Amino acid sequence: MTTVSDTFADQAAGPPADGRKSYVIYYDATTKGFGLRVTKAGAKSWILNYRAGGIERRYTIGSHRDPWRAAAARKRALELKALIDMGQDPQGEKHAIRVAPTVNDLIERWRTDHAPRKRERSRVEDEKLIAQWIRPELGTRKVADLRYADVDAFHRKVTRGKRRATPYRGNRALALLSKMLALAVRWEMRADNPCRSVERNHEERRYRYLRPEELERLTEALAGHPNQVAADAVRLLLLTGARKGEVLRATWSQFDLDKGVWTKPSSHTKDEREHVVPLSEAAVRLLTQTRRTSPLVFPGIRDDLFTDWAALCKAAKIEGARVHDLRHSYASYLVSAGVSLPIVGSLLGHTTPATTARYAHILQDPARQATEKVASIVMARDHG
Repeated sequence: MTTVSDTFADQAAGPPADGRKSYVIYYDATTKGFGLRVTKAGAKSWILNYRAGGIERRYTIGSHRDPWRAAAARKRALELKALIDMGQDPQGEKHAIRVAPTVNDLIERWRTDHAPRKRERSRVEDEKLIAQWIRPELGTRKVADLRYADVDAFHRKVTRGKRRATPYRGNRALALLSKMLALAVRWEMRADNPCRSVERNHEERRYRYLRPEELERLTEALAGHPNQVAADAVRLLLLTGARKGEVLRATWSQFDLDKGVWTKPSSHTKDEREHVVPLSEAAVRLLTQTRRTSPLVFPGIRDDLFTDWAALCKAAKIEGARVHDLRHSYASYLVSAGVSLPIVGSLLGHTTPATTARYAHILQDPARQATEKVASIVMARDHG
């Protein structure tokens, strides 16, 4: 043994080119376990051999001269030996960091252990956010290393970026990431959820209703639409106020046309509860006339109805309306006709009165008419 120095390291030779060894180690005479490793190719690194928990380990400090000179490497070896004497394991910790789960690993576990419990539509939307934002921006990051600043920057990028970024989409991406990190806490990948402190974007509530003249033009467009299966699906949406997914996944077994009842199974409803609703005569007539042999009421329709709805809106000269706005329109016409909010909520399948309360403002005109009627009676008697 010799005291390894920069001069010694510069001149140290590797193992014989025709031998079996891929490297040779020259140990230092003054610092136990510290040495210089030289490979066949001539690469030179400073190393430290030590034992931790009865296991012999080798820690690579760094390359000779780039950036470690002998004195600095020896000093680092002594620092590591002090940590080892206190019970730490530098190489073990280094390995743990290297194999620590990344966000990509978290995504895979989320897919296996959590995603199957969600509705199919929610899973599809989640996968879009994962592919478009979460994996590209955070996939290679260690789960345990994510901090508030990282998540906040991610949220702002989704909100203001170029790839279909909007305040709403930013909030949805953040909500999905927050759920994943909450599960990471449960799965002991990290101790906290940094998403909780991130301020969400303000979202304007949007309630679009079809005006009577728009509804009339839509009816005409439905009659001339080339895909009458899709047209019938839109008609049922208008006649029931059901959600798009409930209509497109509806099967004939859910309907009792003799009694005029539609029983939506819990697997098809948003709140995962069975929902039984009465059908109008027009809805029963529509379903009776369109009865098909397929188990699905509307077979062959894409889940989003996007293409058909766009064509219908163009033909009817309707702007800024979504398929979901048919549900709002159904509710608004019920309320305008004087139907009470609790009954409207029951027909729509709302579980809380607060959800139906969004339509309360529509009651103002019928309520004003009613109070004026009372006033006219009272005033007539006073002046009689």
